Amino acid sequence: MQLFTRIRTALAAGVLSGVLALSGCSVLGEDSGGSSQTDEQGKAGPDDSASSETDVPYDVVPLLKPNKKYFGAAVDGAPNSMKGVDTYTKMVGKQPNLIEYYAAWGDGFDATGVRNAWGEGAMTLMSWEPFDTPIADIAAGKSDAYIKKYATAVRKLNLPVVISFADEFNGHWEKWGTKNVTPKDYVAAWRHIHETFIDVGASNVIWAWSPNIVNPVKSVKLKPYYPGDAYVDWVGLIGYWTIDEHSAFDSVFGPTRDQVRTFTKKPMILLETAAMAGERRRADIRNLFAGVAADDDMLGFVWFNHKKRADWRLEASPLALKEFKRLAADDSFGFDVRKP
Repeated sequence: MQLFTRIRTALAAGVLSGVLALSGCSVLGEDSGGSSQTDEQGKAGPDDSASSETDVPYDVVPLLKPNKKYFGAAVDGAPNSMKGVDTYTKMVGKQPNLIEYYAAWGDGFDATGVRNAWGEGAMTLMSWEPFDTPIADIAAGKSDAYIKKYATAVRKLNLPVVISFADEFNGHWEKWGTKNVTPKDYVAAWRHIHETFIDVGASNVIWAWSPNIVNPVKSVKLKPYYPGDAYVDWVGLIGYWTIDEHSAFDSVFGPTRDQVRTFTKKPMILLETAAMAGERRRADIRNLFAGVAADDDMLGFVWFNHKKRADWRLEASPLALKEFKRLAADDSFGFDVRKP
């Protein structure tokens, strides 16, 4: 069904091409959620594969389950500025090919950031967070003008992007979590956003449905929150190695993976992960790489290199960083997303 939708959208591009002229810039007034920056580096030039006289939507299918693992990172300032990514690359010895960033509901599409990342062989992953807009209102169509404008900007840029809407929905700690949102409204909002993107021809999106690992919220079942295979491309697990978690990969992610596998076979990715600094960090990092490598349906991971609640930055633990760098050298991790 998902593939059919993408094919249908591609066929519709011939009709839309006169309206959606590919210009490589956002159609919103701002390039990135209020920023007036321009892409001074010009990293995605006219010869980029996104540029097409026929304006066919970018085919994301080869990126849905590539032969190698995604090697992702979330770092300060990225992707609107890639300086942090360049520093991270020098530190770990390998260029990340999936750059995660966080955007509030109401922000403009960060076309500059997407182009910057693409110019370095990386795809962007946006965590779209509806802090001040009720999920039920989104489902009811009250944000339609915004969604259509955003989707049109994504379609016009015509580079592949990953969108994770309202992640960690199964936790009580988010405004869109279990204390405030029903599974019915969550699913309705997700489907409504997805359908709006398809209506404007924005099939160049990979949709990542992203629960927190179930370990701290065992009573919350995931299946009622699942929008359906026609609306989801990836299952993006969010989970961290902490002193409260056993170090084994299957202890951290196994219960969530097993529950998800009862209702979908969509490929998984560790959308957000890291290990708490301390004596155990090297072992946790070894378990991360080994666990992802051992599972053919696990697409890779995104390391959350921020200091937030805890210091998740690799540079906080020199010995653990050395181990991370050694394991990251494995050729099965990382690839140029422009040539999957």
